[in-house]
Amino acid sequence: MPVLTRLIPSPVVVDIRAGALDDLGCVLADERISHSGKLAVAVSGGSGARLRERVAPSLPGADWFEVGGGTLDDAIKLAGAMKGGHYDAVVGLGGGKIIDCAKFAAARIGLPLVAVPTNLAHDGLCSPVATLDNDAGRGSYGVPNPIAVVIDLDVIREAPVRYVRAGIGDAVSNVSAIADWELANRVKGERIDGLAAAMARQAGEAVLRHPGGVGDNDFLQVLAEGLVLTGIAMSVSGDSRPASGACHEINHALDLLFPTRAAAHGEQCGLGAAFAMHLRGAHEESAHMAGVLRRHGLPVLPEEIGFTPDEFVRAVEFAPQTRPGRYTILEHLDLETDQIKDMYADYVKAIGS
Repeated sequence: MPVLTRLIPSPVVVDIRAGALDDLGCVLADERISHSGKLAVAVSGGSGARLRERVAPSLPGADWFEVGGGTLDDAIKLAGAMKGGHYDAVVGLGGGKIIDCAKFAAARIGLPLVAVPTNLAHDGLCSPVATLDNDAGRGSYGVPNPIAVVIDLDVIREAPVRYVRAGIGDAVSNVSAIADWELANRVKGERIDGLAAAMARQAGEAVLRHPGGVGDNDFLQVLAEGLVLTGIAMSVSGDSRPASGACHEINHALDLLFPTRAAAHGEQCGLGAAFAMHLRGAHEESAHMAGVLRRHGLPVLPEEIGFTPDEFVRAVEFAPQTRPGRYTILEHLDLETDQIKDMYADYVKAIGS
């Protein structure tokens, strides 16, 4: 009998612990990512730049590049500046915009990417996607997975707590996204990648069920691991399906309909997930999810992030248009405006105040 297996695209190094940043140079050398120490380090003018003084002594052969923002033009400029430098790897040190710019630039010049996030706002830190603003709004660009992910929990604790909360919302929304994937399988025959689904589901459940809070290292460890696993799950499946269902459609709708008022990605995804669970009749699970989100200081009602109930209903109605071809509970129910209003009223009653 032949032994069948498959290669899983994943980082060579995942180092999540307090003080990890201080050992960055040694980790990259020990894992043969950069013996020479010749690295191109992309940083922002904010958190990444502030850490440069701390990190630079351990990376004496590195060249530093400050990135202006999170646009496609910024990423192309970064790639141009790095091209011809004969580097071993690109290091993205900063928040999500810097990581995404570094991902795109590294892919463009054919170098591996080392992701060193300074916050845990969403699951993009280890995903095979770079999300960048462009002339048409915002685009998602396929890139290789990072070759290494280094997350220093001390650095994460120094970031504004809203970033941790946003990451919680994004991770917990996996549970709803997998339910949508299973629905598409039952109704439409869409193929499920069992490994990707298992990884994303367990990542979401681990965060959902953990008793700790945003200030606990144990909880931050689980959250960071969950976000990394979610990124790998997307690589395994070849798309965002393990982590993106009705929850993300609602998030995208809020972004598109109210671009100047949209809240954090993870805040909107968490709210969308709790409501989507209610829509599919999983009322106990929806109430539990809403309770956990509340405990961590996340919104469970649109008013808590500046939207009226009517605006939220409008976003839910518009949401299926944001991802043509994706089948979720929203496409399945195909609700009219008045039906969404009734379901939202039921949701408010079910989750309590």
